[in-house]
Order: sequence, then structure tokens, then C-alpha cells
Amino acid sequence: MTGQDSVGQRIKTVRRQRGFSQAQLAHPELSDSYVSLIESGKRTPTPAVLELLAEKLGCSLTYLVNGVTAEQMEEIELGLSYAKLALDNGEIVEARLRYAELLDGGDLASLPQLRQDAEYGLALATEACGDLDGAIDLLNGLRRNASAEMAPERHIEVAIALTRCYRERGDLTQAVQTAEAILGGAVRPVWTEGIIALGTALLAAYAERGDLLRAHQFGAELLAAAELVGTPRAMVLALWAEAIVAVETGRGEEAVKMADRALAIYSENDTSQGASHAVAKLRYDYAHIHLIAQPSDAAMCRDMLVQVEASLRESASNMMDKMMCAQHLARAELMLGNAEQAGRHIRSVLNLSDDMPKDLRAEAHLLAGEVMAELGRHEEAVSELAMVSELLEDAPPTRQTAHLWLTAAQVLERIDEPTRGADAYRRALACVDL
Repeated sequence: MTGQDSVGQRIKTVRRQRGFSQAQLAHPELSDSYVSLIESGKRTPTPAVLELLAEKLGCSLTYLVNGVTAEQMEEIELGLSYAKLALDNGEIVEARLRYAELLDGGDLASLPQLRQDAEYGLALATEACGDLDGAIDLLNGLRRNASAEMAPERHIEVAIALTRCYRERGDLTQAVQTAEAILGGAVRPVWTEGIIALGTALLAAYAERGDLLRAHQFGAELLAAAELVGTPRAMVLALWAEAIVAVETGRGEEAVKMADRALAIYSENDTSQGASHAVAKLRYDYAHIHLIAQPSDAAMCRDMLVQVEASLRESASNMMDKMMCAQHLARAELMLGNAEQAGRHIRSVLNLSDDMPKDLRAEAHLLAGEVMAELGRHEEAVSELAMVSELLEDAPPTRQTAHLWLTAAQVLERIDEPTRGADAYRRALACVDL
């Protein structure tokens, strides 16, 4: 139950359980008529009065306000902490289960803020499990049912997650519309870190749908806004997003410079708990940008990734981070002509990929196919590329999907599989409506 009536009803219930009359509960601080009005929901007690009544009734203030005991509140908060920890550590199935159990329990019905936290966490865990439709339904439900109770920061967080999910699902029009509903007016909202983060999600959607001119223009605006906000996080977000757009638009040197600056800012300013893990993650993303923008730096990237891999082993990093680091390491070794070393890394990637979303698994098997092709292991290369085809069968027609099909086609052509290669080329062209 929520609302003031439920508070009055709880006071009445506990009063009767204690065997008090309204006059006994009221004396000497309050009048019995005032207590009657509170119990009937016709008066709103002040926090001080609620605290007084809780003391006289021998129950917790938490119970009177929310309908849960202090012990239940502690259990709920502990459950939310465990669920968030599981999500942060990449234990996505466990996180999804814990959040769902909290919401199914019913204790959150009168705790709107904690219920929002659980629903938002469940949406993020559902997205991480690859169930984009489920995540989108949860996020839209959160916006629809809890919008009036939602803090502005949570509104932005939900919009960011929705934009990201729509983009990952391939619904780029909806992704852009979701972000532009907040950012697309003639006058921008006041720039904050949250709005900058939403801007980076919009920038990614522009780039994914091939609107590179708009992405370049908006990226410059976003970077200027981040400089006005002036916080390290805002600068890192904007620089990183603009670096990715620079890679997409063939401005490799600019991309590397912006990635260098983002990494330097983050390393110098984030002293929070877990910062070393976050820096490690940023470093493997940095190496990835370098490998694309400046392939000649592959040896430097390989050395950096070896250090990152060691750091991730020693920290409470999640499986996703370990997988992505190993995948970038395999790519760097392959670019350096070290196919055997690349093979060792790609095997560890495949061992970690079973519970990952389909697009990440497709990337892993595609790289494995490239490695097998380089090693001259034809049948294994064909097997890996067949797995790529299976994983991409129902993938949304995005630029990323087109790139994966195109790379698969090139590898199939290289290992003398012209029929399969031609089919992969056709699928790549279909993704871009050609």
C-alpha cells in the first residue's frame, strides 16, 4: 500500500494490537481527535509526530511510513546491494534472478524509490543477458508507471539505457528519437554529466546508422559542452565518444589523440574504489581504438593489453572485461603475424563467451575463424564461420552487422569457400539496403 491512508491504517492496526485507545496513544502530547484524523487519512502527520507515534507504539518509524519493518528494510537493501554487486561483476544471470526475486516478493510495493532501483537494475541485467526486447519493455514500463516519482537523474539514466538498447537491437530510428526527445529541441537542456552521457548514446546511434556528418557535428558540440561542465567524467565521456566517431570517419590520428587525452584525464582524476579496474577497462578500449586507427602500433597495444590482462586477473573484474581484453590481445597478435599466440588468446575468449550476447559471440567466433584461416586449419575456420552465420541469422541490419558479414565474406574468400563467401557478401549488402 502507498499513500497517506496506508500510514493511518498502520497506526490504527498497531495501536489496536497494543491495546491502546486513541486517547491513550495521544496523551499527553496530542489530542485524541488529531489521532483519529490521522488514522482516517484526513490529516498528514509531520515527521516529528510520526516519530513520536512510532516510539509510543513500540514500532519502527520505517514500518509506519513504508509498511515494512526495520529488519525487512535491511534485508531489502542488502538484497539490492548483492544484486548490484553481481551486475557490476558481470554475473548477469545471477543479478537478473536477484532483482526479479526482490520485485516478486511484494515488499517493495510501498517503497517507490527502492522499487525503481530494482526495476532499473533488472532492466540492465536483462539487457546484459542479451534480451533486448525484455529490457526495452522493462524500461518503458518504468517510464510509464513511475515517471511522476522518478528523480530527474533517473529519467536520464532510463533514457540512456533505452537509447542504447534500441541501438543494439538495430532500431536506430527509435534510438535517435528517444535521445532527441530530450536533446533535440531548439534549446538544449542545461548540460550536466547525465545529459553528456545521453549525448554520447545519441552520438553512437548517429554513427551506427551512418549519419556520420551529423555525428561529427554533434560530437563537436558535445565536446564543447563537456568543457563547460568541466568535470573529469564529462570530459572522458565526450572525448571517448568523439574518438569513436573519428575512427568511423577515417580520422585515425584525431581518434588516437582524443583517446590519449581521455585516458590521461581518467587516470589522473578517478581515485574512487575500483578505479584501477575502470582504468584497466579504459585501457583495453584504448588499445582497441589504436589497433583500428593506427595498426602500426600493434606491438605497443599488445604490450599494454598484456598488462591490462594481468590487472584484470588480480581485480574483481567481470567475465565481459576479461573476454574483451583477451579478444583485443588475439587481434593484436594476429596483426603482428603471431597466429599461434593469437590462437591461445582466442581459445580463452571462446571459453568465456557462452553466456554473452549474440553479437559479442559472433565477433569472437569471427576472430577465431580468422586465426584458424591464418594457421591453415581450413575445417576449423569453416566451422567457426558457420557459427558466425548462425549467430547473425536474426541479427538486426546495422552497420556493425554489415561489417561482421563483410569480414566473414573476406575470410571465406581467402580460404577458397566462394559459395559461402558470396552469401556472406549478399547479407552484408542487405544490411545497408543494397
